[in-house]
Formats: sequence, C-alpha cells, structure tokens
Amino acid sequence: MELLVKACLGAVAVVIIELLARTKNYYIAGLVPLFPTFALISHYIVGSQRTIPEFKETVAFSTFSLVPYLVYLAAVYYLADRLRLELSLVVGTLCWTATILVLAWNRL
Repeated sequence: MELLVKACLGAVAVVIIELLARTKNYYIAGLVPLFPTFALISHYIVGSQRTIPEFKETVAFSTFSLVPYLVYLAAVYYLADRLRLELSLVVGTLCWTATILVLAWNRL
C-alpha cells in the first residue's frame, strides 16, 4: 500500500507539471520538481528506520544534489537554442551524471 501511495504522489506531480505547462505562467512548472516530494518520502523512511545521526547524515549528503542539478540546469539552458530539445536534455543529464561521478571520486 505504501508503494502505491508513493507512485500516486509521483503521478500527481506529473499532472501538476503538465497542467502548469499549459498556462500563461508555464515557467512555474519548473518549480514543481523542486518541491521536496521525494525528499520528504526518503527522509521520512530514513528518519523512521535509522538513528537521528544517520538521518542527519542523509540530509547533509542530500545537499550535494544541488551542485549536479545546477550543472544540469546550466547545460540545458546553454544548449536550448543550440541543439534539439531531446539532445539538450540528454547532454544535460550526462553533465549531471559526470558531476555526480566527479563529486563521488573526490569524496572517495
């Protein structure tokens, strides 16, 4: 049942994005993924199953996601008028992945 609730939350987010994308304020759709829906779910699961220090470590580690996301956004913004949409998104995702790998490599 928990898995179904989580899937429904994801579906609701997609519907909200789609509806906002159709309005005159379409750019607000870009904020929906930033609402901490999945962070709330993951932090609740970790917080209810692990110790407080482990939970805090999870939250602190989550802050590293901001750097790769910023790299992704910068790449997509830069490439938006230079490449097809799909290719811009793929390259942005590759940049996100590369940033994750660099951060992980430096952390190890």
